[in-house]
Amino acid sequence: MGEGKGKEDEKINTYSCACAIVASMISIIFGYETGVMSGALIFIEEDLKINDVQIQVLAGIINFCALVGALSAGRTADYIGRRYTICSAAIIFLLGSLLMAFAPTYAVLLTGRCVAGIGVGFALVIAPVYSAEISAASSRGILASLPELGISIGILSGYISNYLLASLPLNIGWRVMFAIATLPSLGLAIGILGMPESPRWLVMQGRLGDAKRVLLKVSNTKEEAQSRLQDIKLAAGINPDCTDDFVRLKHNTRGQGVWKELLLRPTPPVRWMLLAAIGIHFFEHATGIEAVVLYSPRIFKKAGVTTKKKLLLATIGVGVTKLIFIFSSTFFIDRSGRRKLLQISVGGMIVALLGLGFALTIVHQSHDQKVVWALWLSIATCYLYVMFFSIGLAPVTWVYSSEIFPLKLRAQGASIGVAVNRATNATVSMTFLSLVNAITIGGAFFLFAGMSVLAWIFFFFFLPETKGRSLEEMEEVFTRRKKSRNVDTELQSQNSVVRVP
Repeated sequence: MGEGKGKEDEKINTYSCACAIVASMISIIFGYETGVMSGALIFIEEDLKINDVQIQVLAGIINFCALVGALSAGRTADYIGRRYTICSAAIIFLLGSLLMAFAPTYAVLLTGRCVAGIGVGFALVIAPVYSAEISAASSRGILASLPELGISIGILSGYISNYLLASLPLNIGWRVMFAIATLPSLGLAIGILGMPESPRWLVMQGRLGDAKRVLLKVSNTKEEAQSRLQDIKLAAGINPDCTDDFVRLKHNTRGQGVWKELLLRPTPPVRWMLLAAIGIHFFEHATGIEAVVLYSPRIFKKAGVTTKKKLLLATIGVGVTKLIFIFSSTFFIDRSGRRKLLQISVGGMIVALLGLGFALTIVHQSHDQKVVWALWLSIATCYLYVMFFSIGLAPVTWVYSSEIFPLKLRAQGASIGVAVNRATNATVSMTFLSLVNAITIGGAFFLFAGMSVLAWIFFFFFLPETKGRSLEEMEEVFTRRKKSRNVDTELQSQNSVVRVP
């Protein structure tokens, strides 16, 4: 069975698109927290009199706390559903933002950042999973990439907030920057309750009637809805011809025992899926994007941009570049496929990182002399790196890891990938300044270029194409090598039989 293949079925369903957009609001809030911290650090450092080590901890602690959120989110999403997990993430973000906005000391600010980090972990797991589960195969790429687009919108909003609020009194400006995040968090916590639950989660609970009603809304035709429901029932171990509104499943449906199937006794396809998910999440941040997004004011300062206003304006350019090219990539991800976008993206990142490392090395070695061409090359290659990252690696990471796992393992499998993502992100953000002091800023970006080469090789050999395949077909995709060999052997055998006179 497969999802509908007609022209009508290939159109993006308006209702499922609206659901994915609302779910992606949680990513906008996370992106805002990331972007606003980039500029807020300039003012926090001056107001609270903190040093480089404290800055690194404040910047990176959110990702270590996101580990807790990510590892909890999968089990939570399996237990209370995708919709209420998004609501929980919004409430956690709200609490974290309030703590940071009214923090009287560095310790309270750090606590608020930790609370927000747990919300980050929830958001990064559940938004792509929810978007993938309500989408048809033909539009899953664009809808599941909306959370990454949301992150970019949030980051740009944070950068703009930095610039607009920079003229406020020192001890008020950065607090208002964090307080702004409470408004969308509150709106999402309320608005999400009007959205439908994931039909795949409903089937896992035996609620076939509710799942059918949701699928009729998120599908373009009744035939497509029926086909998708049959595929989901089959994947959940339910007779596809069952017409009951509710069935009691023999196996557990609340996420228990999933860790054993993922880590202790995985089948060969699941082991490959886990390797692919961990690998793509690791390389997304090991190639240096967090260093550029979080520390871009310092990078531009090293390149020769000096005033706060100019630093913040140059940083807004990073956010604009990221948003434009992630938005552009959503139109290609279902047409060109995941692999092609990844290979083009990472190939361009390698070139851009080498150029950025070279330009910053020239600036570093020139000491107090201003090398204008190197300054402009630094800014241009920085934007070029963000462009190539945003057109492929950024959106594909979240689409790919949210679509490859079987239904029962999807939420918790995705949470493992996100945990690796946050751990790598935290490592980069909490060590970048120390790395710069150890091997220079140019050397740091040469290191990221080396990691990008490894990423390209990994993606080429270990990530099969998933474009156009339904979620229920992924195990077949990840066993294709063995099947391909069997088919080749069978064809050779048939050919040899034909040749016998």
